[in-house]
Amino acid sequence: MGEALSPLLAMRAGILARLRGDAALAGLMGGVVRLYDEPPRGAAPVYALFGDGEVRDDSVEGARRHRHTLALLVVAKPGSTRTALDAAERIAVLLDDAPLELDGHALILLRLAALSAARDERTGEARATLTFEAVTERPTT
Repeated sequence: MGEALSPLLAMRAGILARLRGDAALAGLMGGVVRLYDEPPRGAAPVYALFGDGEVRDDSVEGARRHRHTLALLVVAKPGSTRTALDAAERIAVLLDDAPLELDGHALILLRLAALSAARDERTGEARATLTFEAVTERPTT
């Protein structure tokens, strides 16, 4: 087996895999789960973006651990805060304390730390931001 993914990339892949198969979330996003790294050109909301992420070493004796903080942003049409919040709430249900499968890492903890709503002043789009905290551990070989 090759080198394991970075803990942040492994976490993002696990989140994408967990969300991608959910019919209810797909329905809230227009028929398919749309989670991107960057805002897609010309795509109509509702969609989600991976936001800021940070990984810090949290190792303890005998275990290589990482503490994560990562954000998911849900973007909705102007004046449509409800659709952003509906999708964000579904994401929260799917991810809070979820048993994600991570490539090269074991998930110890995943919890929703905050959910906020705002409006983009430039575009008027409604946005909901979910902030998650997680701890992962890399198995020692």
